[in-house]
Amino acid sequence: MEQQQDNSLFGLSLDSTSTGHLKETASWARLLAIVGMVMCVLMVLMGIFASMAMSKATSEFDREFGSSASAGLGVTMMVTYIIVALIYFFPCLFTLRFANYIRTAINANDQLALNEGLRNLKATFRYMGIITIIFIAFFVLALLLGGMGAIMAA
Repeated sequence: MEQQQDNSLFGLSLDSTSTGHLKETASWARLLAIVGMVMCVLMVLMGIFASMAMSKATSEFDREFGSSASAGLGVTMMVTYIIVALIYFFPCLFTLRFANYIRTAINANDQLALNEGLRNLKATFRYMGIITIIFIAFFVLALLLGGMGAIMAA
């Protein structure tokens, strides 16, 4: 005998209050995603311009003092800005997808769009959680190495 499985979570459904909250959340998510993507583009442009300015400044410094220690500083700065912008781009993309799918789901009463929107919201939080764990690990590692360096110096 086959049992029928209820696909809703504990029999929950979306009423007008829930859909109103989701619709407002989708609007705010869309705004934040678009602003985040604009900030990513600005960060890449800032990295390029800062790299050019740093390269010009270090080349003048190197000519003045006959050193080449700062040769790759501008390129390193640009690559760092681009990597940070790339890391921040993906949660913005997932958030924008969430907002678009939720808006479609509410307007068309489409369960598949709702599922896809919530899947993108899950992806946003999973991505941000993993990035947070990685940054905490780097921070702890930096503290440990700094502490060991301070002990060795004493």
